[in-house]
Amino acid sequence: MSVRVAPFDEHNRRLVENVHPSTWQNPRFDGVYDLVVIGAGTAGLVTALLASSLGAKTALIERHLMGGDCLNVGCVPSKAVIRAAHLAHDGREAAKLGLAGELAGLPNFARAMERMREIRARISHEDSAKRYTEEFGVDVHLGDAQFVASDALSVGEQRLRFRRAVIATGARAIAPPIPGLAQAGYLDNESVFTLSERPRRLAVIGAGPIGCELAQSFRRLGCEVTVLEMTSQILTREDPDAAAIVQDAFVRDGVELWFDVAIQRVETRGDEKLVHVLDKAGRERALACDAILVGAGRAPNVQGLGLETVGVAYDEKLGVRVDDFLCTSNPRIFAAGDICMAWKFTHAADAAAKIVVQNALFSFGPFGKQRLSKLVMPWCTYTQPEIAHVGMYERDAQAAALLIDTYQVPIARANRAVTDGHEEGLVKVHVRKGTDEIVGATIVASNAGDLITQYTLAITQRIGLGAFTRVIYPYPTQGDALKAVAGAFTRTRLTPFAKRALGAIVRLKRAI
Repeated sequence: MSVRVAPFDEHNRRLVENVHPSTWQNPRFDGVYDLVVIGAGTAGLVTALLASSLGAKTALIERHLMGGDCLNVGCVPSKAVIRAAHLAHDGREAAKLGLAGELAGLPNFARAMERMREIRARISHEDSAKRYTEEFGVDVHLGDAQFVASDALSVGEQRLRFRRAVIATGARAIAPPIPGLAQAGYLDNESVFTLSERPRRLAVIGAGPIGCELAQSFRRLGCEVTVLEMTSQILTREDPDAAAIVQDAFVRDGVELWFDVAIQRVETRGDEKLVHVLDKAGRERALACDAILVGAGRAPNVQGLGLETVGVAYDEKLGVRVDDFLCTSNPRIFAAGDICMAWKFTHAADAAAKIVVQNALFSFGPFGKQRLSKLVMPWCTYTQPEIAHVGMYERDAQAAALLIDTYQVPIARANRAVTDGHEEGLVKVHVRKGTDEIVGATIVASNAGDLITQYTLAITQRIGLGAFTRVIYPYPTQGDALKAVAGAFTRTRLTPFAKRALGAIVRLKRAI
């Protein structure tokens, strides 16, 4: 099956030849695979790689592009566009740093998008069919997979038998059922990366992570951007204090925010689209734009797999049903990644793949099994500033009736944030009340995604907040803000009694 990715230039041709080569011949194997993996996104790739590396005869099946969302329409292209947007923004801000004046004119949008395709193509060899076959010994099959028996599935005209199988078919973008939206045409997180011309006016539906990352980036690349959100803030999942800082950055960038609106319909008028909304006061407004980006809505890829044939329970909206060991209702079949998990992150899929390999191949009855619920999962939204989190929010602690103490400092407590001109942000840490046991943390900073890893490690390894006072951070780095939070905690340990005791020791030392 030939695959094309628009625009089909030299970069996308190179991408396709790596992750769905047109001349690929599926291997022939008449035996029984130890493991068959359906889907070559992050969860499937890591599962197949680990299983094969550990001695299991493994097949990996992909119907479209190996690399899945992350390589093709997610992490890699979005971060390349975000980087281009940051560079454009820094160029305009250069005068504030005493450098050359503001850049004249708009950024070269077409070149920014071409750079994205170039980077994606360059990275694509890591997920290529050739590499997984030759380097990792995986049998790569390109085509549609369908279960046909309790121990077999079909790919094209072949029948592959297996002892264990893993469903890792991921999820896809879907649009809300807005009248006129389909007729007017829209972009989503997949098709947006096919753009080569800048839309002058862009309407973004939804202020979640995808909508926010792309809204800010396209604004910095010269688009007029309006975000339409049904709630009263962006990034509603996040800590309100943290989200407010990112929201202020959007306003400074010139992103227009329409909150508390319900989209009624979309119509086309000449060359422009009109998005009609109803605000909370019941007033109707219309937004004129040249393109619409839908930044909300995902659906699991459960269709056409023959799941009913093998007794795998699933839900059209939630995906394949699994237990804490990532086993489906069929004990021979497991699942991992966006097809079955609430965490829709590449790093979550990677971690789940390791659990699946252990449980599917190397556990015996109840022995040797690993649980998904034991994972400590951080995440990050790559706006500027970034917002990252791990563990509990305050609302989670309240829901669990867990008493906590919260310590917070502005990121500007780190001199490096001030020198870099990235002073907007915070570090907020929740500890179990009366202790230094970290139960959750949120960071807003220019590199929050890197900093949150320290708290993830602390929670995983049971390192208390007080221990951060003993960590020596190179000066100046933004890590100083983490040490400042720990200092705020340790100062609360300095009770009046402790002060008197320390004073007595000092007086004793004087007398000696």
